[in-house]
Amino acid sequence: MTRWENYLLSAEKIVTTYDGSLPLHHFLKPFFKQNPQMGSRDRRWISQLAYAFYRLGHLWKNEMPVKDRLLLGLFLCETQSNDILALLKPEWNELVTLPLPEKLASISLNGQSPTPNDIFPFTASLSEGVDAAAFANAYFVQPRLFIRVRKNKQEAITALLQEAGVTGEWLAEDMLALPNGTNIETLIRNKEWYEIQDASSQQTGQLFAPKPGQRWWDACAASGGKSLLLVDKEPRVQLTVSDVRVSILQNLHERFYTAGIKNYETKALDLTLPVPPQTLDYGSFDGIILDAPCTGSGTWGRSPEHLYFFEEARINTFHNLQKRISENVVPLLKKGGSLIYITCSAFKQENEAVVKHICEHTGLQWRDGGIITGYNIGADTMFAAKLVK
Repeated sequence: MTRWENYLLSAEKIVTTYDGSLPLHHFLKPFFKQNPQMGSRDRRWISQLAYAFYRLGHLWKNEMPVKDRLLLGLFLCETQSNDILALLKPEWNELVTLPLPEKLASISLNGQSPTPNDIFPFTASLSEGVDAAAFANAYFVQPRLFIRVRKNKQEAITALLQEAGVTGEWLAEDMLALPNGTNIETLIRNKEWYEIQDASSQQTGQLFAPKPGQRWWDACAASGGKSLLLVDKEPRVQLTVSDVRVSILQNLHERFYTAGIKNYETKALDLTLPVPPQTLDYGSFDGIILDAPCTGSGTWGRSPEHLYFFEEARINTFHNLQKRISENVVPLLKKGGSLIYITCSAFKQENEAVVKHICEHTGLQWRDGGIITGYNIGADTMFAAKLVK
C-alpha cells in the first residue's frame, strides 16, 4: 500500500469517528498523538484531506462513499496537481488547475451536477445581499489571515514582510491580508503593532463613531476585539465591557494588557436576564456594541465541520436568544444613543429579522449598516446595523 493510500485510510478513520462535538483541530491533536509514527508531512496531508471532506458541506453527504468524498474535496479545494489525485483519480488531477466553476461543472452524481444548495442547504435562509453561489463556492477556498495595523506601523510592518519574503495585500490603510498559516507572531514580534481581526469584523467599526468622554458598553465582549477597535478610534471613551463567561473576560484582560489598554470597567453579566439597576445605570450609555451570540454561519469557511453537522432548528434558537438579549440591553442606552447590533451569521433570521424586532419593540430606528459579504476577499460574512434611540 502506498503512502497516499495510507493517508486516505487515516483521513477516512478521522471523519468516520469525529462527531462534531468539538472543533476538528482539537480532535486531530489526540489522534496524531496516538499515531506518533506520523511525521509532520503525514499530519499535514491527512489534515488537508479531512478538512477538504468537510469543505464539501452537504454535497452528496449521504450518497457518496467517504473515500470518494475525501478525493472529491481534495479535487475541488486544490489548485495544483498532487500525488494523491495522480494515483487515485488521475482524470481529476488533469483538471485540478481549472477555475472552481469549471471543476464543479465537470462532476456529477447520478446525472446531477452540484448546486449551491447541495453544498449549503440553507440558501433560502441567507440574508438579503448574499450571493448564494459565491457564498457556497467560497467553502472550497481557505480564508485569509487579516490583521488590523495599530499605532501607524504600516511602513515598519511592510518592511518586515519584505524581509521575510511574505506577500501581503493592503485592503485599507490599516487592513492587511496575509496567506492563511502565516506565523504572524514570529513575523511581527511587537504585539502592540497589530490585532488579528477578520476584514469584515474590522468593517463593523465604521458604524461606531465614538466621541471623547462618551460612555460605551461592549455588552458581549468575548475577548474584546470590538472594544479594541473602538478604543483605537477614540482612546478617550469611557469603556465598560461585559460577558457571561468569566474565563473569556480573563482572555480580554490579557489582550488589553498586550495592546496597552488600561482604562475600562469589567462586568460579568448574564444578559438573558434584565441587568440589575445597581450593576449598570439605565439610560447612561452613548453607545452599546451588541456582538450577539449566533450560529457563526458567516465564519464556517474557517471551520467547515460546523456546516456539516449543523441543524437548521438552531437558527430559531439563536433568533430567540438574540431578541431576549437585545431587549435587555436597549434600556441602558441614552436617548439619541446608538446600538450597534452585530453577528457573524449569514442568516436573515439572526440579522434583519432581529433588527426589525428591536425596532418594533423598543422604538429604535435602523439608520445604517447591513450584511458585510467577505467571501470575495477570503474573509468572513457578517452583519452590522446601527440603530438609534
